[in-house]
Amino acid sequence: MSLEVPVGETGWLTLRRYRTIAWLAFCSLYVIIITGSLVRLTGSGLGCVDWPACNEKRFVDVSSPHAAIEQVNRLFTGVVAASVIAAMAAAFAVRPRSARLVRLAGLMVLGVVGQVVLGGIVVLTGLHPLSNMGHYLLSMVLMTWAFWLVRGISTSSAAESTPIVSWRTLLERQAWSLSVESRIAALGRYVLVLTGIAIVTGTVVTGAGPHAGDELAPRFDLVLTVAARIHSVSVIATVSAAVLLGLVLRRQVRRQRHISVAWEIFLVLAILQGGLGYWQYFTGVPIALVAIHIAGSVAVWLAALNLVAQAQIKAIAG
Repeated sequence: MSLEVPVGETGWLTLRRYRTIAWLAFCSLYVIIITGSLVRLTGSGLGCVDWPACNEKRFVDVSSPHAAIEQVNRLFTGVVAASVIAAMAAAFAVRPRSARLVRLAGLMVLGVVGQVVLGGIVVLTGLHPLSNMGHYLLSMVLMTWAFWLVRGISTSSAAESTPIVSWRTLLERQAWSLSVESRIAALGRYVLVLTGIAIVTGTVVTGAGPHAGDELAPRFDLVLTVAARIHSVSVIATVSAAVLLGLVLRRQVRRQRHISVAWEIFLVLAILQGGLGYWQYFTGVPIALVAIHIAGSVAVWLAALNLVAQAQIKAIAG
């Protein structure tokens, strides 16, 4: 069947309608990161001691507060799975069809399957910090795919005016050069990498910290203050790279407004996130602040992705 079926023909989805489906998947993936963090922060990580059933007697158990919190998070996984499956199925029905959107939606489905498996490993290993780290970091990968999916719809809708940025450009050696021609795009990528390092070191701090999800859960054999300082250094390096990018942007006479706005959003979020990190550290890591910090880490990562996308577009557009 020809792919050049008129967009308005009955039975086919337009990109505008598909955008709603993609955003639902995006939001559900964000929400489950927050609900998952609340499971750990409330000490409900082993509220369900088995997997995939809650325990040996019941598949679904809400008889205790901890079990109920863990059960709600597990059940919400069904909502996430349904949203990403819908996004993948609908991607095939979009006209004009985009192989890139189909591929990204498919990766999201595979990622959610991986999350289900990792969730089982987290429980069966007694909330080992390594399995918890993997669970969270895979969530960030899923958010990355969801970001590119949602953004891909916009770039497809304005294909004539907006260059499509591929993640493959991150693997090209010349893309990291700080030459005058590519300095903004390269600095954007360095900011993204440093943000990723800050997120990973943050999970190490969590693995050594007090909120393990259960009183008997294992912890990393690390001094918390040392882990926190390493994380702090990575955050400072990230903000410093962003400031350097801002200085370069100021010297650009023909800079585009989009890259400037993306940079401002990232810098504000990164500074707020860093300040919140110090606040929670010096106040005994209260649950509310930690939950906000986790939600903020996702926002900072998404802002870094957007910064790279806008910087790359500027590099392509000249």
